[in-house]
Amino acid sequence: MRSVIKNRQIVEDHWQPVGDEEELPNGAVIVSLARWRHERASLLARGEPLGVRLPNTVDVVEVVADLPRLELVALEFPKFSDGRALSQARLLRERYGYRGEIRAVGDVLRDQLFFMARCGFDAFEPRADRDLEDILAAFNEFSASYQPAADQPLPLYRRGR
Repeated sequence: MRSVIKNRQIVEDHWQPVGDEEELPNGAVIVSLARWRHERASLLARGEPLGVRLPNTVDVVEVVADLPRLELVALEFPKFSDGRALSQARLLRERYGYRGEIRAVGDVLRDQLFFMARCGFDAFEPRADRDLEDILAAFNEFSASYQPAADQPLPLYRRGR
């Protein structure tokens, strides 16, 4: 079983990514947005935990109505220099109030992890060639943040420090 970083810990991942043509296994699955659009009713009828993977080129408003039915939204980082998924995460958390898991998938780098968490990500699935222990250490590199964000709505000066 694969491992991911979730809530600042390395945990076994019980979510199964499923391709558009693959048969659905039992248990929690993550499907593409295309599959979600075509098979929404049957996916919901399964009664199993459900997640959708969104390309960073898609407006999150496309899944807003379904957020109460989705336990996970996976946002893609096709390359480290493309930060559009950061905006998607902030919109999901701050504008649409999504409280389920928001997972960063793809080219997830340790240097960006702290900022990703500030934007609303609570789970990280980096490429297979990345060391999870090394990536996890990034959370300890900053002791405080000054600006408000999805993880802390108050700026430092309002927190009484």
